[in-house]
Amino acid sequence: MIGIVVVSHSRALADAAVELSSELFGAGTPPTIVVASGTADGGFGTDATAVSAAIEAADSGDGVLVLMDLGSSVMSAEMALEFLDPDLASRVRLCGGPLVEGLVIAGVTASTGASLDKCDSEARRALEAKGKHLTS
Repeated sequence: MIGIVVVSHSRALADAAVELSSELFGAGTPPTIVVASGTADGGFGTDATAVSAAIEAADSGDGVLVLMDLGSSVMSAEMALEFLDPDLASRVRLCGGPLVEGLVIAGVTASTGASLDKCDSEARRALEAKGKHLTS
């Protein structure tokens, strides 16, 4: 099963997103979700070293989907790939989907045993239903 890493500037935001998504997994086996948020001193920010460690912790061999909140979290995730063994880095997908909605759908999809490609695709499309509802 794929693992998921949540990268956010705010530990509270990341933890709340994980808690929300975990409530919606249903009967499936939940994926491993690891949070890489905040700075080493507990402040607001991101740390590429923490992201690479989270990716290593989330990896079971099937790939790791990384969801990020904004700005430098994307840059930290990109830099984290440089710290990883090339074999592991090749199994990591940085997802451009929304953090909360993407995490929910990626987690639900992963809990069914879906591939990294499928989980990434579903997370990237996570806002479509909301957008369609609001434009109709």
